[in-house]
Amino acid sequence: MKTGVIIFPGSNCDQDCLDVSERVMGWEAIPCWHRDALPPGLDLVILPGGFSHGDYLRAGAIAARAPVMADVARFAQAGGPVLGICNGFQILCEAGLLPGALRINRDLIFHCEDVWLRVERRDTRFTSACPERIQMPIAHREGNYYADRETLARLEGQGLVLFRYEENPNGSVNDIAGIMSEAGNVCGMMPHPERASEDVLGCTDGRSVFESLALATGVGN
Repeated sequence: MKTGVIIFPGSNCDQDCLDVSERVMGWEAIPCWHRDALPPGLDLVILPGGFSHGDYLRAGAIAARAPVMADVARFAQAGGPVLGICNGFQILCEAGLLPGALRINRDLIFHCEDVWLRVERRDTRFTSACPERIQMPIAHREGNYYADRETLARLEGQGLVLFRYEENPNGSVNDIAGIMSEAGNVCGMMPHPERASEDVLGCTDGRSVFESLALATGVGN
C-alpha cells in the first residue's frame, strides 16, 4: 500500500504518520512537500497534525491553499481515500473537502489528553476494524467542531459522523470528533490515531483506523 503524507511548514505529526504507515503497518510511505505535486500511484493520502504555517490566519487556512491541495482534491474526487488528523481535519474543512469548521475550544484552553470515543459507524473504510469504543489522545486548541443546522442535519441524516466524544473536551456540536464526506472517502478527525498505534505508547486503539484503511484498499502491504 502506497501512502503519501503531506508535510506543511509547521507540521509536527508527519513523522509519526510516516512511522506508523511504514514500520507498524508495513506500507510504503512517502513524504510529500506542500509545494510539490503528489507522486503517482498513491493508495492513501494523510494530512497530519501540527500547526501548518503557524496557524497565523486560522488553523489550516493557509495550508488549504497550498499547491499540493489541488492534487489532493483531484485524488479525492477520483475516489482516493484521504485521512486528515487534527490540523489535517482543519485543512480539509478550510479546503472545502469536508463541511463545517473547527473553532477555538469552548474553554479557550489547549487540550492535550486521552479521550474516549464512540464509533458511530463500523461499516466504512475508516472504521471497519474499529471496536465500538476507542481511546486516543487529542492535542488541540481549535478542535471545537461547528456546522450550521442544515449541514448538521445532513451529516446526521446521512450517517457521516464517524466518531463522537464520550465526554466532550472542546465544545464540539453534537460531540462530533470526526466526520466523513458524502462519498465516504474523505475523513477528518481531531483525535490522533497515529499516537495510539503501538504498545509502547500505552494504547493501540488508533491502529484500528489504519487497519480499516488497509482492509478497504484490498492491497495489503
